[in-house]
Amino acid sequence: MRNGEVSYWWRALGGFPARRPSLPGPAEADVCIVGGGYTGLWTAYYLAGLRPGLRIVVLEAAFAGYGASGRNGGWVTAELPGSRARNARAAGGASGVRDLESALRATVDEVGRVCAAESIDCDFVKGGRLSVATTPSQLARLRGSLAAHRSWGDGADVYQYLTRDETLARVNVAGALGGLYAPASARVQPAALAAGLARAAERRGVEIYEATPVSEIRPAAYGEGPGAVACTKFGDVRARSVLRCTEGYTATLPGLRRALLPMSSHMVVTEPLSAGAWAEIGWNGCETLGDEAHAYMYAQRTADGRIALGGRGVPYRFGSAVDHLGQTDASTVAALTRVLRRMFPAAASAAIQHAWCGVLGVPRDWCATVTYSAAAGLGWAGGYTGHGVAAANLAGRTLAGLVTGETSPLTELPWVGHHSRTWEPEPARWTGVHGLYGLYRLADRLESDPAAGSRVRLGEALGRAGDMISGIPH
Repeated sequence: MRNGEVSYWWRALGGFPARRPSLPGPAEADVCIVGGGYTGLWTAYYLAGLRPGLRIVVLEAAFAGYGASGRNGGWVTAELPGSRARNARAAGGASGVRDLESALRATVDEVGRVCAAESIDCDFVKGGRLSVATTPSQLARLRGSLAAHRSWGDGADVYQYLTRDETLARVNVAGALGGLYAPASARVQPAALAAGLARAAERRGVEIYEATPVSEIRPAAYGEGPGAVACTKFGDVRARSVLRCTEGYTATLPGLRRALLPMSSHMVVTEPLSAGAWAEIGWNGCETLGDEAHAYMYAQRTADGRIALGGRGVPYRFGSAVDHLGQTDASTVAALTRVLRRMFPAAASAAIQHAWCGVLGVPRDWCATVTYSAAAGLGWAGGYTGHGVAAANLAGRTLAGLVTGETSPLTELPWVGHHSRTWEPEPARWTGVHGLYGLYRLADRLESDPAAGSRVRLGEALGRAGDMISGIPH
C-alpha cells in the first residue's frame, strides 16, 4: 500500500506533474493570486475571461493542485458551507441563503460546462448525492434533515427521500435503512480537474509560477503605489489586487494562524473491484455517497472501478500544522478500511492500494466568505468546510466580479464580506477539536446497537451536544 505521495489521484495521472518555473524575480501585475488550488485557478480563469488584457500572476508554493484540490473526495456538491441558520443570521435573513444555495446548485452545471468547453477530462458525471442511514438514529436524523429542507422550501427537485429498497437499488450499502438523494452533485477525478483547469487558465494568458511560496501578503507601503504586495524569496510581486486563495494553508501566513483551522481529512482507495463485486454493489449512477454518522464518511465509485472512501481520522494537528505529502497514520487507514468493508461486504477482500490525507479550511463559525477591498487592493475567499469543489468555482466567479467592479447577483450573495471570528489559541484549539471528534465517535458507537435503548439515546444526546458546541451542520 502506498501512503501519502500527495494522493492516489495524482498517481493515477502518472505522478507529480511537470513543474512549472518559479517566479523569475520581482514583478508587477494587475492581479496576483496566492494559491494554485481550485479557488485561485477558477478566479484566474474567470478574470482572464472578463478582462483579457490583465496581467494575472498565480503564485503556488508547490504545484497547482498540490493541496486539497488534488486530494479531496471528488464531490462537486451544492452543499452549503456551514449551517443555514448561521448563514441566515450573518446575512440578515433566509432569502440570501436561498440565493446562495440556488447559485451553488447552478455551479455544479457550470463546472460541467467548463470541463466540456475546455476539454478537461476529469471523469465528470452528474449522478447526484446520496446520504445513507444505517442505524435507526441515523434514519431519524435523515428524516429530520428532510423536514428542515422542506421548511426552507426545498421540493423533490432538490431533496428526495428514498426508502430502504430505493436506496439499495442505487447503491447496495449493507444495513441501509433509507436515504436522502440530492440531484445537484457530480463526481470528478479531482487532480485531473485541477490540472486541466490550470492549463485552461494558461491558455487565457494567466501566468502560473510554482515552487514559489509566499511569506507575506501586505498592503503597498508609501511610495510603492496603489495596491498590495505578495512577498517571496525570489522577489516581491506588486499588484493592484492581491487575492489570498490558500484555504487550509492560510495558517502558514503571518498573522493568520487562527483565521482558518486546517482540518485534516483522510482517504483510502481500493484496487479495482471485480465485475461480480460491482454487480452486487450496483452504484451504476456514480452518485457521491455519504452517511448520517456524526463522524461521517464520504465516497465515490471511481472511473477505473475502485471505491475511494474518506473520513476524519486524526482531525487536527497541534499548532495548525499540516501534513507532509499526505502521509497518514496506520490507525486511520485501519479505521477507514473497517468502514469500507462494513458498508460494502462485496469489497471485503479488495486490497487497499493507497492512503493519503489533506487539509481543508474551517472558519470558527463554519461559514465561508468571499471578501474584496478595492481601496486596500486585498481580497480572499475560502472556509468551505469540506464542500469546496463547487463552492470554489462560485467563489472564483464572485471574486472576479468584485475585482473588475462588475455588479451582479453573485456579488450580492450573503457570503460576500462575511467575517468570522478567529479560533481560540493553543492548546484550546487542539483540545477542543480532538475532544469534539472523540465525542462524535463515542456517539456513533453508542448508536450502533439499536437493542441497547438507553445507550442509543445517550449517543444521540452526545451527538446533539457536539453539534451545539461546535456549530457543525448535520
